[in-house]
Amino acid sequence: MDEYHSGSRDRAQILRLRRSSDDKIQYLLRGEERLLQSISARIPLREVLDRISSALDLQIGNIYSLICLPDDHATDQAAIARVAAHFGLHTFCSAGVVAQNDELLGSLEMYCCVPRRPSAREFQLIERATCLAAIAIKRHNETGHHGHCCIQGNRPVRGRVLEWPVSMN
Repeated sequence: MDEYHSGSRDRAQILRLRRSSDDKIQYLLRGEERLLQSISARIPLREVLDRISSALDLQIGNIYSLICLPDDHATDQAAIARVAAHFGLHTFCSAGVVAQNDELLGSLEMYCCVPRRPSAREFQLIERATCLAAIAIKRHNETGHHGHCCIQGNRPVRGRVLEWPVSMN
């Protein structure tokens, strides 16, 4: 009799885990859909990039991320890294935001409270975020609405690169 109860309990737990996983996937898809709608609605580029970063921060947890543009003087990456180190943050991941034609459009910089590397699941989230950022930047560049962002002279790179610099601490 105990075997019967434990077996049904295990099946119920598996169903709850499956349902929870399905709920997370649906949540991610709805969030991605809202971001794509923001891009198509021509919401200012900086706002869209901030939304992408915020969504990524919430999904991974205990990180701070930002998307830097190549010629955006307000986001000097070296200064940002120094400030992050000053506050005890470690570099979590740095990823290029790259167009399909290998044009470098920007970079995603991520910092964490503890020194660690992204998991396989987190890599997938990072890849999706860089793809969304690439779509937003490319659309912004094609429509010619440069607003406050200075995006000129993009450099070609080879493929998407994820790297982990040595901790600043």
